[in-house]
Amino acid sequence: MSMAVVGMVAGMALGFAGYFGGFGAFLLVAALGAVGFVAGRFVDGDLEPGDFFRSRDRGDRRR
Repeated sequence: MSMAVVGMVAGMALGFAGYFGGFGAFLLVAALGAVGFVAGRFVDGDLEPGDFFRSRDRGDRRR
């Protein structure tokens, strides 16, 4: 599935949540979508848990 289709589906889901559930449902769907995105990146191997906990003064040097 192309990223354009994924973006369209995500936008439609947020639109439906905002229309039928109000702003709170919109925020909930957006937050859960972000969590799902990060979890998917972990499963694909694109992210590692250490990526969130490294200090900034190290730069891009990885050991």
